[in-house]
Amino acid sequence: MGAREIGLPMRVPGSSELPDSVTIWEVGPRDGLQNESSIVDVAVKLEFIDRLARAGLSIVESTSFVHPKWVPQLADAEELLAGLSPAAGVRYPVLVPNERGLERAIRAGVADIAIFGSATRSFAERNLNSDLDAQFEMFAPVVAGAREAGMTVRAYISMAFGDPWEGPVDPAQVVSVGNRLLELGCTQLSIGDTIGVATAGHVEQLLDGFRAAGTGMDALAVHFHDTYGQALANTFAALRCGVRTVDSSAGGLGGCPYAESATGNLATEDLVWLLDGLGVRHGVDLDLLADASVWLAERLGRPSPSRVVRALRD
Repeated sequence: MGAREIGLPMRVPGSSELPDSVTIWEVGPRDGLQNESSIVDVAVKLEFIDRLARAGLSIVESTSFVHPKWVPQLADAEELLAGLSPAAGVRYPVLVPNERGLERAIRAGVADIAIFGSATRSFAERNLNSDLDAQFEMFAPVVAGAREAGMTVRAYISMAFGDPWEGPVDPAQVVSVGNRLLELGCTQLSIGDTIGVATAGHVEQLLDGFRAAGTGMDALAVHFHDTYGQALANTFAALRCGVRTVDSSAGGLGGCPYAESATGNLATEDLVWLLDGLGVRHGVDLDLLADASVWLAERLGRPSPSRVVRALRD
């Protein structure tokens, strides 16, 4: 059964506290598939990306130029980008960890990149082979080179609410690190709850901290994991604070290879269901999106983790 047959959720007039529209930043092909235990064939990835674009997603983060030793599931980045058939009006960002990755992205003709920073020292050491301050020295030439090449640059800031080695993270530290990433020349900062420990109160507190520091909500995005079942509540809190870009993964795929306690990303279908009920425009066809997730789940050999996908298709 599809969303059209059910006729739910009922669309209601948008609240004055909420944005009229939200941009969904789809991370499934990159963040979702990077944790698979077996290699997914590039043809399957290309079909998945195409299905997501046909569902109406305007941003589909497609792959990463991280070294294959660290993320072997994305070792086919060049092959995938060469085989991609871009849809009109759709952006296909790639994650770029360093200058070498930027060189690969430029050769591949990429228009949008993302870098991946850390709000904590422990995660920076484990993930970036760096420390909290040295990461900016690593990212500065990447951002400068990308902007010189005409690319847009997004920055992810991981462990923004909690760190498995350090515990709760001081919001002031997250604001400081995040604004330093923006000051490098990044066009957007995606705030990541990497291990899924945030609550709506934490989200409001952190976003209030960015606002107090002079950072506009239009420069921010949110990226929630659903470890404790709080991803949708956290998203709602962020929307009420004025955030207009939300990261999600079709079917709820993904986690974090550097944080063993992290479960899947917020499912794009669950996000769309929420936005529909709030009367917030997003441009995505839920039935086509659910079809794409079921199609991929069949090839991965397991059901989709998304509650909405299961409700619509079981």
